[in-house]
Amino acid sequence: MFMHFDHAEIEEGPMGHMVEDRHLRRALLKAVAADPAITMLNDTRVTDQTVEPTGITLTLDGVKTLRARLAVGADGRGSGTAERAGIKRIAWSYGQTALVCVVDHEKPHHGIAHQFFMPPGPLAILPLTGNRSLIVWSEASANAAAINALPDAQYLDVLRPRFGSFLGELSLTGPRYSYPLGLSLAHSMTAPRVALLGDAAHGVHPIAGQGLNAGLRDVAALAEVIADAVRRGEDPGNDAVLARYQEWRRFDNASLALATDSFNRLFSNDNALLRLARDMGMAAINALPGLRRTFIREAAGLTGDLPRLMRGKPL
Repeated sequence: MFMHFDHAEIEEGPMGHMVEDRHLRRALLKAVAADPAITMLNDTRVTDQTVEPTGITLTLDGVKTLRARLAVGADGRGSGTAERAGIKRIAWSYGQTALVCVVDHEKPHHGIAHQFFMPPGPLAILPLTGNRSLIVWSEASANAAAINALPDAQYLDVLRPRFGSFLGELSLTGPRYSYPLGLSLAHSMTAPRVALLGDAAHGVHPIAGQGLNAGLRDVAALAEVIADAVRRGEDPGNDAVLARYQEWRRFDNASLALATDSFNRLFSNDNALLRLARDMGMAAINALPGLRRTFIREAAGLTGDLPRLMRGKPL
């Protein structure tokens, strides 16, 4: 059973674009360097944070201090900002590891992404420039460690039967990576004088490819809330302002975490009853254009209360 999503079914254009992290990182660092209001503190670590009635003080490497009205934690799943603020989280491992690599292939991909669902986990084939695709390949962790230890030629021998022959001959290009898969969800996205965004607030399974998109929505929502608060003369770090951000983003992120967790548990197994249920579900989606368009619009990030920046509008 398969599902086919075609961006021609919606009016807004392509469902999405694949942008390599190295290009995003380069653009981000260039923008930061060009902004005189931003100071880069390389190789510097926050060791303490102290909340006061009108601000928060951050201690850097136990010596230098910085004071601000708001601290934003964008420091990943092991967020020190969240821990120091007393924000707890729910987290668990899926017992899966993602094997990540880029392959050259003989035939063009025509900009089409594929995802295969197999008992150990999903295999995503995501189009890049030229005849290249990014592979995000989930396996049981013990098996993934053994595969990742193989030389490139043998690694490809394991990948090929899972990938198939529809794009012709394959070859590896660039380094290979791996990282463990799990769910991590902060109990709150805010604390006094603190806001969390991205993986610091919610780390999800890559099965839907929405982790980065959710983080970008956090950034856009927090920027809008802060900008509007400053225009009204409010303190951008006070509880009322942060509550607006939490209310805006919390449900969306919790829903994404629940959806990705459920999809992974539904598809990453070989249970006959679950296989029947998911086959029937996919058949229903394929047979109902309205339902299919709903899924396409959701995957494209076109649903919900989108911040102005996500709609191409200025703050």
